[in-house]
Amino acid sequence: MTLTELRYLVALSEAGHFRKAADACNVSQPTLSIAIKKLEDELGIALFERARHKVSPTPTGEQIVAQARTVLQEASNLVSMAEQGKDPLGSVLSVGAIYTVGPYLFPRLVPGINQLAPEMPMYLEENYTADLRVKLSSGALDAIFVALPFTEPEIVTRSLFDEPFVVMMPRDHSMAKQSTIAPTALAEHKVLLMGEGHCFRDQVLEACPGLQESIVAHNARDHTVVEGSSLDTLKHMVASGMGITVLPESAANIALYSEHDLVVRPFQEPSPYRTIALAWRVSYPRPQVIDLLAEALKD
Repeated sequence: MTLTELRYLVALSEAGHFRKAADACNVSQPTLSIAIKKLEDELGIALFERARHKVSPTPTGEQIVAQARTVLQEASNLVSMAEQGKDPLGSVLSVGAIYTVGPYLFPRLVPGINQLAPEMPMYLEENYTADLRVKLSSGALDAIFVALPFTEPEIVTRSLFDEPFVVMMPRDHSMAKQSTIAPTALAEHKVLLMGEGHCFRDQVLEACPGLQESIVAHNARDHTVVEGSSLDTLKHMVASGMGITVLPESAANIALYSEHDLVVRPFQEPSPYRTIALAWRVSYPRPQVIDLLAEALKD
């Protein structure tokens, strides 16, 4: 078996579909299918159950996929070790961030890295926490910025900063005259949230008692679900009069709109917040890079 075949194996397990896995690997579907069949023949066991619209690993296949991820990670470490021997700050750094962090952190991070390590190019990716978790563990990403809690075997985290939540609303909203907002008060209003799968959505629901029940009741009554695909989209919807929203402080810039249109109010103390952390593999062979990321962000 080859590392390429193991990459195809992991890709098929994650995609659940031959064509999607082939696209992710930048190969044709027949190429990937033949490689998987060759691997199954070599091992003498079926690794996947093949249905019409879904491909899923067999119980033994799941164990082999997990081991394949480990092998690929160690192979990636070998390459990284070789690069480190040349110049730990001279090879590409692959960094990921959750969708609600990346757009506001990367514009500050990249200039700092360019100053501290001008010869180190960066590959940047925004994604869901679950997808970043897989890519970090497999070695596809070197480090990721996520919100705590975040636990994963063989992964370590470093807390970077706490970021309070704020409420954004139209200037003429009934709560706009208040200097601070009680978390329980949001259940009485139409609150726009990120869609399912975004960890920030879950953090807001946890921070604002009664909000989940209020949203369920509202949707049952009006048969509408209003969600945003990004924090900026939520801001635009608030400006259009769709409702109010909760944002992390870094995303609460209203420069695109006049202060006559939107206002931002903090929560009452103790204000809800999230902790942003940097996560990387225990075995990552370029520890200087981790320190550099934290230093660049601090500056």
